[in-house]
Amino acid sequence: MKPTSGVTVSNEDPTAGTGDLVVLSNVNKHFGELHVLQDIELTIARGEVVVVIGPSGGGKSTLCRAINRLETIDSGEIVIDGRPLPAEGRELAALRADVGMVFQSFNLFAHKTVLQNVTLGQVKVRKKDKKEADERARHLLDRVGVASQADKYPAQLSGGQQQRVAIARALAMDPKIMLFDEPTSALDPEMINEVLEVMQQLARDGMTMVVVTHEMGFARSAANRVVFMADGRIVEETTPDQFFSNPRSERAKDFLSKILHH
Repeated sequence: MKPTSGVTVSNEDPTAGTGDLVVLSNVNKHFGELHVLQDIELTIARGEVVVVIGPSGGGKSTLCRAINRLETIDSGEIVIDGRPLPAEGRELAALRADVGMVFQSFNLFAHKTVLQNVTLGQVKVRKKDKKEADERARHLLDRVGVASQADKYPAQLSGGQQQRVAIARALAMDPKIMLFDEPTSALDPEMINEVLEVMQQLARDGMTMVVVTHEMGFARSAANRVVFMADGRIVEETTPDQFFSNPRSERAKDFLSKILHH
């Protein structure tokens, strides 16, 4: 199912539903000699699902990780919800709590149960009481389809289940935006759809999302906008229909011909 654009966000934030949530202006990043982000200009509106695709090494993951400062940038500015990204310290920790992140590897705490993984941030960072955090965690685990696994440890779960727990854990913080960095690339093929299904539902519910993925079906069906990156640059950004049926750049045409015809 294709979500409609401009869905309102179901956050308690009184400013939700207005304006741009994330703005990247002239962002540059180097790893040594490699210029991985080159003059990036990107704006993400509230409730928008932006899917970032392109060849490996094109800067997609670095872009995603720069939005919550897991990667520092060399120049330019990133503004989230009207505030420039802080450099470090308590302000950065507070901002990170507003930006949910789901990685390729699930990054769950192995020595804590599924339920404890989802309550920890709520209690430590959001200062919720344990009972309230537990209720919220169980509700979210149910929402992502793993409520029955609450008392197990991550190692007892399949990869697909672990990734859904990781999504629940990020959602438990009531983030303003969710970043997904290739969330299905470590999964067995039969588990990919169960995770994409949860992400599709989040998109339908109006969550603001930036998704780096190789899953073109998800890009087609869930994105409001596709951003195509190659060699550290945004080569083009447009609607999924436009991108998949009529890409403008030779770079995108070449990329699509390789992935859609094998």
